[in-house]
Amino acid sequence: MKSSIHTDHTLIIDELETSIKFHNLDLILSFLPKGSYLVGGYIRDIILGRKTEKVDFDIVVPLNAIEIGKKIADNIGSKFIILDEKREVVRIILNHIYIDIANQVSSTIEGDLCSRDFSINSIAFLFDKKCLVDPLNGLKDIETSLLRTHSENNLLNDPLRILRCFRFVSELNFKVDLNLITFIKKNKEKLYLVAKERINYEIQKIVHGANALDAVLLIKKLNIFVTDNLSEDSFFLDLEKINYAELNKEEKEKFLPTFFIAQILDVISLEKLKFSKAEITKTKLLRKWYFLLKKKNIARLTESDRFALHKELEMFLPAFIFYLPENLRLDWLDRWRNNDDKLFHPSNLLNGDVIKKNLKIKDGPILGELLHYLSKELAYKRLNNFDEAIYKAKRWIEQNAPKCD
Repeated sequence: MKSSIHTDHTLIIDELETSIKFHNLDLILSFLPKGSYLVGGYIRDIILGRKTEKVDFDIVVPLNAIEIGKKIADNIGSKFIILDEKREVVRIILNHIYIDIANQVSSTIEGDLCSRDFSINSIAFLFDKKCLVDPLNGLKDIETSLLRTHSENNLLNDPLRILRCFRFVSELNFKVDLNLITFIKKNKEKLYLVAKERINYEIQKIVHGANALDAVLLIKKLNIFVTDNLSEDSFFLDLEKINYAELNKEEKEKFLPTFFIAQILDVISLEKLKFSKAEITKTKLLRKWYFLLKKKNIARLTESDRFALHKELEMFLPAFIFYLPENLRLDWLDRWRNNDDKLFHPSNLLNGDVIKKNLKIKDGPILGELLHYLSKELAYKRLNNFDEAIYKAKRWIEQNAPKCD
């Protein structure tokens, strides 16, 4: 961790070499020419004591990245992809390890490092001399948890890096340099020059980070997605006043991302940024029930309305909790946590096949309506066993099935 590793070069180099051996990456070192460097996030994460499921190993070689990468891939039996033939950038994939190899662009490694996004990613390890190169004081910035860039042009070259600032706030708990904040305010609209899929990917990383709340608060404060109605639309809550402790650890990890996405993007933005249909549907349902409950006191919902609410929100109800009156939240969560609560987890004593066999009816709208009715009866404890379900089903069919002359 930051507190134990600090920024002692010898200790960092020892940790790097241990990690390289642990991942069997020392197998590729003999294929690298002199003057090859390990750069970027791998070094940063070693200093932070941060472990990730996916290992990204970025290497800069003096020349011939494609040829070197192909030789390595052939020898270790891994997948080989040319990412950029003109600039000679290749990727080797070995299980969960991604090894990217690129040619050095500047005349010196310092020149290459000065063109990277942030100082914390601008540290290099020279393999053959076993030394660190840190022209931008990235080690100091890691020690003080500061996100800083050497040049605004480094971010403008790929405006997605604007959004990546918030990912590092979320994932690493870093604070953002004031000059960088000023730059973001001035250039946030350039983010829309970036492919929508890449923006979507970064947002997912942001809302799933350990410190997602801090990142989302900053996104809202700077109005990164330039949503005109953020302050006017009552659906967007004051996130600093919410008691997130009402959710347990598992619920936070699973449902807060949905809640946060709905708090920074409206439905139109979600569609523009190519979010999945499932994610868009969730936000639409959160909005639908929030505004319905603003118009109609929750205590005055009809049985059918309340049943419909739980049927539609069942799979992600904890994401809706913060839109409820405060006095109801814990009770609703407790009931939702009880899988046997048939209102919060609508189910049925009979499935369609059983009904068709016992009551001689066919697939169609009538069967769907009957199943819905029986599920609602079960939810409100007016149904206790199979025989009662069959009896009620017969009665319902007598009253609701179309009559033939």
